[in-house]
Amino acid sequence: MTDKLIKVVGAAIVRDGHILAVERSETMTLPNLWEFPGGKIEPGETKEEALTREIQEELGLTIVVDEFINTARFQYDFGIVELSVFTVRIKAGELRLTEHSQYKWLKPTELNTLTWAPVDIEAVNILSQKSV
Repeated sequence: MTDKLIKVVGAAIVRDGHILAVERSETMTLPNLWEFPGGKIEPGETKEEALTREIQEELGLTIVVDEFINTARFQYDFGIVELSVFTVRIKAGELRLTEHSQYKWLKPTELNTLTWAPVDIEAVNILSQKSV
């Protein structure tokens, strides 16, 4: 087990009262768990810049970052992941998966029906109580 801190961002993409969840593919770390799309913050990037870049790379979407939801940490065997989640809106683009195996648009009350990556659970619990 390592104490390496990995800072990442996640997007709770909101559309028509639903939130996007993506499933990690078989080849990814933590396979088959659901998460909010996003990724690592690069040196010199703000959280919002990292989120915008990652969503463009992973999903082909241009986004507008709206509201900060939370920051949570979880100790995995490969390090400590610190995840900051924001709600975002789609500005342009068509959703395409490049890393994940599938996606679902869910009402906030349906978020808890999936098996989430542990670091995402706190944001899931917050968002499941909100109207989007």
